[in-house]
Amino acid sequence: MTRIPLSIAALTDTAIALLPSAAWAQGSPDFDRYGWGPHMMGWGGGWFGMIFGPIFMILVLALVIAVAVLLVRWLGGPGNTAAAPHQPPPTRTPLDILKERFARGEIDREEFEERRRTLGE
Repeated sequence: MTRIPLSIAALTDTAIALLPSAAWAQGSPDFDRYGWGPHMMGWGGGWFGMIFGPIFMILVLALVIAVAVLLVRWLGGPGNTAAAPHQPPPTRTPLDILKERFARGEIDREEFEERRRTLGE
């Protein structure tokens, strides 16, 4: 049995020759008829066309996020947006506390009148 030495160049040439698309494209007289080739549809490409992909990706992502936020707000129902969160309940005034102490009998009438005058000033 005889060994035949094969080089990488010979293997590459054989592989290229066996590819039907490469052989057809090189031998076709109307290769550029349908816009095939390095520039599809007669457009040269370049950086100008490459900017649209990221822009549309950002726009679609922003649209999806906006729809999700609006959907969550809509499903959450109406909230109490007029009042500030963690607002303490209305407290009693010092005069109310003084009246309660007088009603319970903790202070007498003279002390009530004296403190009411002091609060009124």
